[in-house]
Amino acid sequence: MEKYVIQGGNPLRGEVEISGAKNAAVAIIPAALMVRGVCRLENLPEISDTDTLLHILTYLGAKVNMINRTTVELDCTHVQMDILPEKMWELTRKIRASYYLIGAMLGRFGRARSTMPGGCNFGERPIDQHIKGLTALGADMDVNGGFIRAAAKGGRLKGTTVYLDKVSVGATINIMIAAATADGRTVIENVAREPHIVDLANFLNSMGADVRGAGTDVIKIRGVKQLHGGSYTLIPDQIEAGTYMAAVAAAGGTIRVSNVIPKHLECISSKLREMGVQVEEGDDYVLVRREGPLHRANLKTMPYPGFPTDMHPQMTAVLCCAPGVSVVTEGVWSNGRFKYVGELKKMGANIQVEDQSAFVQGVDHLTGATVKACDLRAGAAVVIAGLAASGVTKVEDISYIERGYQNLVGKFRALGADICCVDEPDLPDGQHSAGWIAG
Repeated sequence: MEKYVIQGGNPLRGEVEISGAKNAAVAIIPAALMVRGVCRLENLPEISDTDTLLHILTYLGAKVNMINRTTVELDCTHVQMDILPEKMWELTRKIRASYYLIGAMLGRFGRARSTMPGGCNFGERPIDQHIKGLTALGADMDVNGGFIRAAAKGGRLKGTTVYLDKVSVGATINIMIAAATADGRTVIENVAREPHIVDLANFLNSMGADVRGAGTDVIKIRGVKQLHGGSYTLIPDQIEAGTYMAAVAAAGGTIRVSNVIPKHLECISSKLREMGVQVEEGDDYVLVRREGPLHRANLKTMPYPGFPTDMHPQMTAVLCCAPGVSVVTEGVWSNGRFKYVGELKKMGANIQVEDQSAFVQGVDHLTGATVKACDLRAGAAVVIAGLAASGVTKVEDISYIERGYQNLVGKFRALGADICCVDEPDLPDGQHSAGWIAG
């Protein structure tokens, strides 16, 4: 089993370059299914989720040409969905973003079929708002036997007004994609405003769509008959940047986080400053320094521009090292986001969870232990804790982490962290390996 091995206690110093946004990539790649012609995507993150989606497109008949590690040309001119292999369904079950294929297929073919989405398991994440929006556009939706099936009445979706009952990033994206080629005008109200929503709108517009209002709470889309080829560069990853910022807050040191849009990081920067971390903003970088003690702080996750739920576990790991009691409240997901708490407790953290809040009593130090990545961001949290801890931390189930972080080990090593990926054999419960083999 591959795992990360971390010798903690080393301050981080140097520069880290942020990759393309994972949350933008997993929306834009499915949206490319609707493009007739060659679509060139640049600054793609080199992560397993994007690789999975590109493989799914090949099963649909797309031509995928990797220009380099972060640039791909997609030609979906001749895609079809009549005969699809079981191997494709195995892939769609692995990732959450597979549900964006529904909107893309409806927009391209007037019908769609996919599995229920997979991805990180941190509680129930219903798709009722997706179904509501696509139904309003004229699709007959059926969820049965682990599959989602949809068909547009008359063969093409029709523009309408959709009001989301709650702010949902996933539903906003799916409805945007489907409405791009719907007949007439679509107005989506109470939408998500995250940076990757704006990035998706910019991508669709660069391919010939007419999407306006992304970044506000109302998006208006005038459907076009089809999308054409073009070139698009993805924005940098807000959450990857925030993760490295949190890491230096926990471990100490000074790092320059480059290739970022500082405005996207304002909520994270502000909270870190409140915790005693220095954050200086440049045009396309932030300089993050933590030399003195951390301060306790409270935070509540909210839809953008509030504090992102995808930074919740990482910041809790930092607060474990802050004297006093901090309160972390989850305001986006209703359950399951606190599974990582048990892993941090193995390292000596003092955390109590009540309903939607974690009460974090800062400790003098964390101690290395063998822990698991419960999901993508929980995995980042235990890595951060391991960097700050004394002794050796082993992180298992790293496939979750590699869904969303490009070259995490290499980037941390460049900052002076003692971290490596190892291949250690699985042993029966109660037995422990005496050593490991570097991967």
